[in-house]
Amino acid sequence: MSSKPVMNKRKRKRISPLKRGDYFWGYAMIAPTLIGLLVLYIWPSIQTFYFSLNTWKAFGNYEWGGLSNYKRILEDPDLITALKNTLIFSVLSVPLSIAIAIFVALLLNQKIKGLSIYRTLYFLPVVTIPAAIAMVWKWLYTAEYGLINYVLGIFSIEGPNWLTNPDLALYSIIIVSVWMQIGYYMIFFLSGLQGIPNSLYEAASIDGAGAVRKFFTITLPLLTPTIFFVTIISLIEALQVFDLIFMMIEPTSPAYQDTRTLVVLFFEQAFKMNDKGFASAIAILIFLLIFVVTIIQVKLQKKWVHYD
Repeated sequence: MSSKPVMNKRKRKRISPLKRGDYFWGYAMIAPTLIGLLVLYIWPSIQTFYFSLNTWKAFGNYEWGGLSNYKRILEDPDLITALKNTLIFSVLSVPLSIAIAIFVALLLNQKIKGLSIYRTLYFLPVVTIPAAIAMVWKWLYTAEYGLINYVLGIFSIEGPNWLTNPDLALYSIIIVSVWMQIGYYMIFFLSGLQGIPNSLYEAASIDGAGAVRKFFTITLPLLTPTIFFVTIISLIEALQVFDLIFMMIEPTSPAYQDTRTLVVLFFEQAFKMNDKGFASAIAILIFLLIFVVTIIQVKLQKKWVHYD
């Protein structure tokens, strides 16, 4: 008896011309975004990691250095100081920005005259160029002729050197950063407040709850998803702070060492010292720091964020 081999033939699904056209236009629509991600984000990230494993030499030459740049990170006192300044800036500016933004959002969620004007005024710093904000605040902080010290002088108070005193400079910049971010975060909190049903407040009023109790039992728990989102984006921004310090603190200032952050140090190494290998290692460190902080926030959000 002769037996023919049994072949398992899978029937291929034929794609209709209409379906094929849908696929073509679908991929065509997302192609610019995919190309942009590849050219502007993915490929530079791969290059940065590769450069971090090389030792940079004169005239743009480099050679394989392995983990030498990462070993240098652990030993460089300037990087340790920059990391400390970055963490101090983030730990102080983020909670302050969020707390004040919630307070402002509560005030601007009321029915008052000129509400749109107040909202616009608070949002103006967000649409203003950071360099312009830095220059204006630098003038305000000037010890000799700044407006802040002038006002303090009216009350016979001697104003300090806000931007040259190593003990005050970083905190002075934190104040500017908080002032810049309030309007931006306020928009998110306003949206969250307007999504809370009024029936909950009415029921609480019937039970005799006051304004403070309503805030802590209704408003704050239902705002936690918004607070969680704002916390993530604000921490990412704070860990990458650069423009305010670069514009407001002179490299010759006595306070420069005490205000220099990781991104400022990266800029110095990459564009002033032309040590792109070490600068790339700093960039990878910043990425890992942001990644770890974000993962921790996502893990902890289950304990305090209420989505119901």
